[in-house]
Amino acid sequence: MTKLEPEQQQEVWLKAVEQAQRKVPPARIVKNVVQQIMERTQVPNTYQLGEVCQILALDNPELRGKGGCWGIVNHVGEFSCTVRTWDGEHTVGLQYLKSFNYLPAECEQMRVICDRINRVYSSGLEESVQRFLESLGKLKRAYLTDLEGKVLNLLEFEYKKRSPSH
Repeated sequence: MTKLEPEQQQEVWLKAVEQAQRKVPPARIVKNVVQQIMERTQVPNTYQLGEVCQILALDNPELRGKGGCWGIVNHVGEFSCTVRTWDGEHTVGLQYLKSFNYLPAECEQMRVICDRINRVYSSGLEESVQRFLESLGKLKRAYLTDLEGKVLNLLEFEYKKRSPSH
């Protein structure tokens, strides 16, 4: 019952008591009524693979530090999506996502930017460089400015120099 809004919880209790003929309802009746209400209020997942979304951390402690970040949907579940961000993958509930409604070409640009950031991002970087990459991960536009692109190019060049296997 705790997954429901307070007014829905009241509705569940009243229906369950009614079904139990005005007695304290057994757990199975309460569970059935909860299930009926959840199915009635279920919102279909309309996100698409490759879509760019913003993460809304709201009250979710698991998303701390991710609020405002953009991610690219790479798995669509029934109640959640897995999105790829500047620092990896995160499974996010639908209520914590908001689509940027980008055009397919803009989504592709963002995928390329995401791949580039992922290649150079690591916890071993200087803090200021990490912060720069994190700030790119919160852009509210589907492109890098010339200067942002140049700085990312430089980071990619330095990364290749440091790791000969790439």
